[in-house]
Amino acid sequence: METEIKGGKAFSYLNVNLAPGETIIAESGAMSSMAPDVELRAKTNGGFWRALLRKLFGGESFFISHYTNQSGGSRRITFVQSTPGQMQYLDLEQNDRFCLQPGALIASSEGVKLGLRWAGFISWLAREGLFKLVVSGKGRVWYGACGALVEKMIDGEYIVDTSHLVAYSPSLRLRMRRSGGEGGVTRVVGKGKLVVQTRSVRSISEWVNPNLPPGGAIGSAERSANSEQG
Repeated sequence: METEIKGGKAFSYLNVNLAPGETIIAESGAMSSMAPDVELRAKTNGGFWRALLRKLFGGESFFISHYTNQSGGSRRITFVQSTPGQMQYLDLEQNDRFCLQPGALIASSEGVKLGLRWAGFISWLAREGLFKLVVSGKGRVWYGACGALVEKMIDGEYIVDTSHLVAYSPSLRLRMRRSGGEGGVTRVVGKGKLVVQTRSVRSISEWVNPNLPPGGAIGSAERSANSEQG
């Protein structure tokens, strides 16, 4: 399997070239284009109830898509994420684990297991969700978020603003803290790897909404066109 992330930090996309017989697993809706002879099968992850929990509490799709190259040559699939931002990958060795925030997962190779774990009320108060997705096993995981992704190695304590946490080592603990003008922030404690995003969908939404005209931009354009026709 040959893979390449392109598009820069603002509009990343993932090209995957599957050799004959190879399979890649992706979130439902992540595929933007693919060769016509790639076999696509939708499955629940770990059975109905686990898939339902991932959908309700993990921010992931109920079905996961299996793409298999059944042809005699290399075939390409392109994956994207729902928000403009950066993608990157993580290579898991046997028995490795890593935590992803809801909605961050894009795709994974075979051998990677997806599980849901209780994140705690602190994570919920920090607007990061009650549950976290835990990837484990052996293989490669692709994930992404809004804006650029910044990696930090933590040994002690680090502060992350709410809704900017993307992924972290299971050895790290999350605690809630008030911080002046920033309001609530997440205090990350322990030793391990931390990934944060430089943009927040919530913050962008809060900035965009007050600047939209009444009825939204589309509604205003339609009213203007109708008035000109009248």
